[in-house]
Amino acid sequence: MRHVRHASWVARAGLAVALALPAAASAACPPEGMDREGLQAFKVRRFETADPAQRQRLALALAGCLGDPDPAVRDGIAYQALAQWMRAGELDVATLRALRDRLHALVDGGEGEGFARPFAALVLSEVARTDRIAPWMTPGERKAMVRKAAGYVATVQDYRGFDDARGWRHGVAHGADWLLQLALHPALERDQGDLVLEAVAAQAVPGTAHAYVFGEPARLARPVLALARSRLYDRGDWQAWFADLPPRLGDPGLAYADEEWLARRHDLVAFVLALYVGADRDPVLGELKPLLVETLGAVP
Repeated sequence: MRHVRHASWVARAGLAVALALPAAASAACPPEGMDREGLQAFKVRRFETADPAQRQRLALALAGCLGDPDPAVRDGIAYQALAQWMRAGELDVATLRALRDRLHALVDGGEGEGFARPFAALVLSEVARTDRIAPWMTPGERKAMVRKAAGYVATVQDYRGFDDARGWRHGVAHGADWLLQLALHPALERDQGDLVLEAVAAQAVPGTAHAYVFGEPARLARPVLALARSRLYDRGDWQAWFADLPPRLGDPGLAYADEEWLARRHDLVAFVLALYVGADRDPVLGELKPLLVETLGAVP
């Protein structure tokens, strides 16, 4: 019992120090003044903080934990705390803006062990959602975020998903979640939707010929379905966009005789089927179904 009381005191003391840090504190993880025991104790308390100002500071400090190789810290604490606070409306606009900028910097950074960029993208999907629910970004800021998200998704080359020891990376899926929140925004403009569609197409049939096994096609389908509901595009637009997908398979002479061609075919079929299922579940999107059947028919 003495050990438990001591650990609780250490956790509270460490958290108090971390919460007192200025917003510009370094991206160390755990945040300076805390240890992993303190982070776990904070999770047990369901990320509760009595002082809103302290919550804002800790939100920025936790961004540094999104690249931690321990999934219990990266996913189970940093992401969960940030998502919880944003969904509850507990981060103010100044914090959201600063957090967005820090996460953009992580997305622009090097791959490292492959955790920071995809988890920054996942948290950015939550940042984008706050702006969708109660807009706070300027039109210019929102447009810049669409460009950032589309650029990230289109250029993902680390296709690692889940492994038993280190948990999730999932760069394509997390980027698709970011695109989804932007695609759902009522203020999204046609040229921004075009960027979303270009990014999705780049990964729906990736040039690197990676065969998806972690549900990426279904996640990529979601921003497309959101754009279809937005009515920014008409039937002719969708017919043209879908028609551009099968040629991404490459040389027809390689059909069923090349490993990379087969991987691309696998991804394309999975993506189109995910779109079909989504359209079938939504009566508003029924007009997409014949176009998707045509697309499947164009796949060797």
